[in-house]
Amino acid sequence: MAFSNSSEVRRYIGGIFESAFADDELRAKLSETGIVLRSTFTDPDVDLVVDMGAGAVLPEGASAVPNAVMTMAAEVGNAYWQGKVNLPMAMAKGKIKVDGNVATLLKLAPLSKQLFPVYIETLKADGRTDLLA
Repeated sequence: MAFSNSSEVRRYIGGIFESAFADDELRAKLSETGIVLRSTFTDPDVDLVVDMGAGAVLPEGASAVPNAVMTMAAEVGNAYWQGKVNLPMAMAKGKIKVDGNVATLLKLAPLSKQLFPVYIETLKADGRTDLLA
């Protein structure tokens, strides 16, 4: 199954960043990167902009200039946050396209692994087992 609309992508994938920023240790590590990441998803189409330095998921239409952009199907993003997608391999196969600071993005990957269980539990708590990979 897939996300039914862009609001669900913002809620679940954007929500995982909000969970990260609520954790003092993770927030500090993410902030150190100073990266502004735009994730452009398709099926459904939505842009999600996260300012790691500010510790915020920006509202739709925010004018922040990203220094890294990741483009992928929302289904790939969903699988990634469940630990089912290897970021470098997905990039090599073209499932995730990256523009900008690739080295910094790859540094974020180990931090994101701490959030996989949180993402999965959020889906389960909301009864969204249809999104489990």
